[in-house]
Amino acid sequence: MNPLLDYQLLQTRRHFFGNLGLRLGGVALGLLAGREVAAGGPRGDDRVHPPLPGLPHFSPRAKSLIYLHFNGGPSQLDSWDHKPGLVDYFDQDLPPSVQGGQRLSTMTSGQNRFPVAPSKFRFEQVGAAGVWANMDLYPHTSKIVDEFALIRSVHTNAINHDPACTFVMTGSEVPGKASIGSWLAYGLGSENDDLPAFVVFTPQFPQDSNGQALFTRMWSSGFLATRFNGVALRGSGDPVLYLPDPPGVSRADRRAMLDALNQLNQKTWEQFGDPETNTRIAQYEMAFRMQSSVPELVDISQESPATLALYGPDVTTPGTYAHSALLARRLVERGVRVIQVLHRGWDQHGSLPYQMGNQCRQTDQPTAGLIMDLKARGLLDETLVVCGGEFGRTVYCQGRLTRDDYGRDHHPRNFCFWLAGGGVRGGCVYGETDDFSYNIVRDPVHINDINATILHCLGIDHERFTFKFQGLDQRLTGVEPQRVVREILI
Repeated sequence: MNPLLDYQLLQTRRHFFGNLGLRLGGVALGLLAGREVAAGGPRGDDRVHPPLPGLPHFSPRAKSLIYLHFNGGPSQLDSWDHKPGLVDYFDQDLPPSVQGGQRLSTMTSGQNRFPVAPSKFRFEQVGAAGVWANMDLYPHTSKIVDEFALIRSVHTNAINHDPACTFVMTGSEVPGKASIGSWLAYGLGSENDDLPAFVVFTPQFPQDSNGQALFTRMWSSGFLATRFNGVALRGSGDPVLYLPDPPGVSRADRRAMLDALNQLNQKTWEQFGDPETNTRIAQYEMAFRMQSSVPELVDISQESPATLALYGPDVTTPGTYAHSALLARRLVERGVRVIQVLHRGWDQHGSLPYQMGNQCRQTDQPTAGLIMDLKARGLLDETLVVCGGEFGRTVYCQGRLTRDDYGRDHHPRNFCFWLAGGGVRGGCVYGETDDFSYNIVRDPVHINDINATILHCLGIDHERFTFKFQGLDQRLTGVEPQRVVREILI
């Protein structure tokens, strides 16, 4: 048995002629490149993460994206869509005219009643726009409302977590699509050659909360090359597995091993033309660079006490939301394109006041601290920060109802997002819901309108940003008409 011979025999006629074409094409490209250099023309972009030619489409307001995803569906009624009149409807049935034949989840479709549950929390109007803010749960975020644009009228297609999260992050409920972070890594690349273009954090969440599963498709490249996958940094132990070199292996030895391996992979690429071979080469090289860059990234010992205080007492504990938020700012400083922080446990079907209180104790101060930190460093104007979940919660109670305790089911008809920073007009409120926060009555915003707006802030026309797959020009925003929410932009 000769492995090299067996390897050669794997070639089909298509491989053979494709390989021949690639070789001749490489010679032609080499000659053309030589002529261009000889003529004094550009040598091309030799960055590890170069942008696509022609991107961005226009001058961007934002260079980076920090996406704070609160997985589980935070209650808009108990956060940013306060309805003070609901106190008079306590324990009354939601009018059928409001419910309007909505498709219900299996968790409440069998209930005999749909009693209205007003929020038990204390709200005050804050900021220039007089935003109603939950002062019990958001004492810190309520102080920065003039920095973000609040959208109260977001809606989505899905009613269950997995398809809804897939929809938020990929623009489709169908698995296999590319996530928004992967789209941006593919289109815009990154300014940093020693860190991934797209980094993901999945911080700890309260033990007694209902933590829905996170699927890697939320940061997957889908039909794009796998080198555009988000790289998830771990919250305990080494941020990346096998980050240190093994005992007895020097950096020079590691470099020599990698160079030899890359030569073998390059021969495979030249023979078969499989794009995943190039991905393998790029990933090995990035792993080598991360062995130096990641330890420096996570070393927060040089951060000032004042900066650490912004994020709260958990900031020095790896794996916490506060620690992830600080690292997000450090990644932005280093030119990383997309940072995604996914905090779980926001699925409160019961004991909502208690469980949501736990969630906000972990996230409220670090979120506000992140915005203030970015602003103090002059980074907020060029960093887009997006915060939201996959859907909202119902005004009616799931399970037992008292004035201090209640649960809420999934509600895709309306929920809240806020955006801050790069290109966003802070201190504004957009969209309106009915008196029960159950239906949108003015300025609806589809979840793919949010995606179109994010792309716009980063200099991309969502209708022109496509990738050919399965005979279709795939887009993050899908095939249906979507729009940029220009009313919240500068």
